[in-house]
Amino acid sequence: MLGFFRARRHRRLQARPTPPEWIETLQARVPFYAGLEGELKERFFKLLKVFVWDKTWIGAGGMEITDEVRVVVSAAAVRLVLHLDERVYDRLSEIVIYPSHYKHPDSNDVIFGEAHAWGIVVLSWDAVLYGLANPKDGHDTVTHEFAHVLDRATGSFDGTPPLRARADYRPWALVLSHHFAELRDGKSLERHVLRDYAATNEAEFFAVATESFFEKPQQMLDNTPELYEQLKHYYGFDPAAELRVH
Repeated sequence: MLGFFRARRHRRLQARPTPPEWIETLQARVPFYAGLEGELKERFFKLLKVFVWDKTWIGAGGMEITDEVRVVVSAAAVRLVLHLDERVYDRLSEIVIYPSHYKHPDSNDVIFGEAHAWGIVVLSWDAVLYGLANPKDGHDTVTHEFAHVLDRATGSFDGTPPLRARADYRPWALVLSHHFAELRDGKSLERHVLRDYAATNEAEFFAVATESFFEKPQQMLDNTPELYEQLKHYYGFDPAAELRVH
């Protein structure tokens, strides 16, 4: 029953006109927007409107939540699910935005973003803008954190999001665990593609690999083709081929 009412609300949100100022924001802040065409662009806007208007947005540390903030962050989230079932974001309820990096009261660690198990993503606005403005360096905080949300949709942060079919789980586990182990051993092929942070645990491996898949697809395809194929199958998207076309 809850799913019925949610779907009806989402359809109403999708039917609302897109505010024209959103287009200006996307053109100015979201480089991948320029590559969207046809039905994919239409789906992008449907999902974007739902994400912007259906989630709760909270400013922290003096951050003002504007439409620009909502649209830019939502666009990054939507890109990951353009070829997936967008319901993987249903458990995500709140996005908290700080103006820049922040620290926890009991820690000196500098934090740029984090995904919580209870439906909250926290982001640094500076980190969001920096990651999107540098779309080929393999480091994108907002993509990283929303990859964690996809991962968590199975119930835990374990590096395995809900895959397309039961038969996909075994090859996924074999390929990702192999490259995770190789990275932890310092093998050069993996280090050409992935940041060292990916060796932290399986969840961080998936999140960092997602960053590289979208930002350095050709490097991933050349150096770790099996990993690339797994992510291509999961995301339903071939960014290396898109690069060659454009």
